[in-house]
Amino acid sequence: MKLAGIHHVSAITADINKNHDFFTRILGMRLVKKSVNQDSPSTYHLFYADAEGTPGTDMTYFDIPMAGRTYPGVSSISNTGFRVKSEEALQFWERRLHDFGVPHDKIVERFGRKTLYFEDFEGSRMMLVVDDGKGIPFGKPWIKEEISAENAIVGLGPVTLTLKDPSATEQVLEHILGFVFIGSYPSVVTDAPDIKVYSTGDGGPAGEVHIETRKDLPRERPGRGSVHHVAFRIPNMEDYPKWEEMLRANGFTTSGLVDRHYFKAIYFREPNGVLFELSTDEPGFDTDEDLAKLGEKLALPPFLEPKRKEIEAKLRPLSIK
Repeated sequence: MKLAGIHHVSAITADINKNHDFFTRILGMRLVKKSVNQDSPSTYHLFYADAEGTPGTDMTYFDIPMAGRTYPGVSSISNTGFRVKSEEALQFWERRLHDFGVPHDKIVERFGRKTLYFEDFEGSRMMLVVDDGKGIPFGKPWIKEEISAENAIVGLGPVTLTLKDPSATEQVLEHILGFVFIGSYPSVVTDAPDIKVYSTGDGGPAGEVHIETRKDLPRERPGRGSVHHVAFRIPNMEDYPKWEEMLRANGFTTSGLVDRHYFKAIYFREPNGVLFELSTDEPGFDTDEDLAKLGEKLALPPFLEPKRKEIEAKLRPLSIK
C-alpha cells in the first residue's frame, strides 16, 4: 500500500465571507464545493481547488465564527504550500500580493526551490513554491481574468509540521505511512535545527512533509487561521479498509471508516498530537454536481439532505461574487 501525496489541508476561519474572497478573488482558486461541516452542519465547509477539484489541490476551511486568535507553537501544521509552475509565476504573485496588501516575505530558496511566504487576513501561514513538474502532476489551472494559466496556483505544495521532538512522528511517516527521508535545508530561525524533508508518491512538493524542530516554543493554541488537519491520498478504494486495519494493528486509535461522500476518510493522531487523515481520491467533487457548476449551490451529503431546509435556515448569508 502506498500513499500518493497530499490530498487536502483543512483550516479554520472566523469570517467565511472574507475567506471566500481571499481564496477566490486574490489567490484565484476555484470554489469547488460549498457544503457544511458534516459534524456541525450549522456552519459552512468550503473547498478551494483547481479547475476540476483534483485530489491534492484543495484547501478547505471550516467556518467557526467565534474562533479566537491562534497562538503559534509546536504540535502544529505551521505552513501550507501551494505550487506554481515557474519563477516568473512566483514573481507575478509577489507583485499581486503586494498590490492587494497581503503580508509576505521576499522570495527565498528553500530545499533548492524558490518560495514566497505569505499570510491571509487571519494569519494563516502559507507559502508559494516553484515546482519543476518532475513529481506529482499539476492540477488543471482555474483561469481568471487577471491570472493566466501560466501563473495560476496548480495544487498544494509541502506542509510543514512544527514539533518539539520529531523522532516519533518521523517513525510514523517512514515506517507506518511509507514516506522516505530525502534531505534537509536550513531553518530561517537562528540556531534552530535544519528542516527535514519526507516524501511520498511520485515526489515533488505535492508529496512532501517538512519537519521543523522548535524546542523553544510552547504547544500551539489553535484558532482562526490555524490548520486543523492534513490529509494524504489513498489512490485506490481497495486499499482504503486495509489502511484502517494496519493503523489499528500498530496501536493507533482511529475514527474508523468515515464516508465524507466526496471521499472516504480515516482520521488518527500521530504521537505529537497532529491530526492526520487518509482520504481516497474517489468518488470526487463532481459526484453530485456537474463539473461546470461546482460550488454554485449548497451541496449536502445524502444523510443531511432530508434536513436541507433546517440547515439552510441556520446558515448565515455567504457572499459569492
